[in-house]
Amino acid sequence: MHRRRFVQGLTAAGLTACLPGSLAAAYAAVQQAVSVESLPKLKGDLTLYLGRGEGGLYENVLDAIKQRNPQLNLKIRRGATAALTNTIIAESKAGVRRADLFWAVDTASVGMITDAGLAQSLPQDLSSQLKEGFQYPGWSPVTGRIRTLPYNTERVQPSQIPDDIMALADSDLQIGWAPAYASFQSFVTAMRVLEGEKATADWLKGVSRHAKSYAGELGVVMGVERGEVDLGFANHYYTLRLKAGKPDANVDLAFTKNDAGCLVNCSGIVALSEGDLPANFIRYLLTEQVQSYLSSEAYEIPLVKGVKSPQGLVPLASISPPKMDLRKLADLRPTLNLMRKVGVL
Repeated sequence: MHRRRFVQGLTAAGLTACLPGSLAAAYAAVQQAVSVESLPKLKGDLTLYLGRGEGGLYENVLDAIKQRNPQLNLKIRRGATAALTNTIIAESKAGVRRADLFWAVDTASVGMITDAGLAQSLPQDLSSQLKEGFQYPGWSPVTGRIRTLPYNTERVQPSQIPDDIMALADSDLQIGWAPAYASFQSFVTAMRVLEGEKATADWLKGVSRHAKSYAGELGVVMGVERGEVDLGFANHYYTLRLKAGKPDANVDLAFTKNDAGCLVNCSGIVALSEGDLPANFIRYLLTEQVQSYLSSEAYEIPLVKGVKSPQGLVPLASISPPKMDLRKLADLRPTLNLMRKVGVL
């Protein structure tokens, strides 16, 4: 679904009259994503802080929402998610609130905002659309991503790949990783929370002895496909995007079980100001149109009931991710200190 077609489609959908009855009643009866046709028009001023991500696809979503709602004055401040998080907290300490909404590309930043007491509660009918395990009262997940092990299909057989992430520290496999990349650091944070600091430090030391570093996780997946390493650590969508453009690519996905190696993380949005407008804006991100677009174009996992996962990804129900409150990923500083101490940063 190309950008123009998506924008025009979402705008055209808005021309249909809203469904009868209250919005809350409509949501209460829904067991899958709703259409933009059922949403009220957005009117008024909103300022959104937007963490950079997904190669401009989030911008396409915002353009479509603005075209569908000509009376919405949406101002956007763009920046790195971590930097915007620090800005929001600093502004709050100074007695200033400039953002009404914060769309973050990772839950670590969301956790910092909620822990600071800056998030507004969201209507229960909004979160009830989300799949089990992704329902939070103070923020809304938007789309998900799974930690995976992309592997070179010519160098490695699936039977050679352990389903325990900790076992890779002592394996003979050549591994690609991106220690400076935010997604990798969130993954290490999850490992530290789940396994403890000593076990995580030992794991980092073990992997570093047979790892090749890349600037980012797309680079990791490309290195795997070229045969520079046997496998790597990366979010699932980098592999799916590569294979979409190169169907015969020598790369596939393996998954660990019940550990940080198959953590399901997500992007999320927080309402920072009260009122119906911020909450109703969030409703647009959870519609069938937006969720399907981000699934088909960004290969992210829709977290609203009834929307198909991206093509090429195994069913989410077949994955065994660890159970943990994703907001715990906000505790990043000990992770960075540990990675520096070990010498991988």
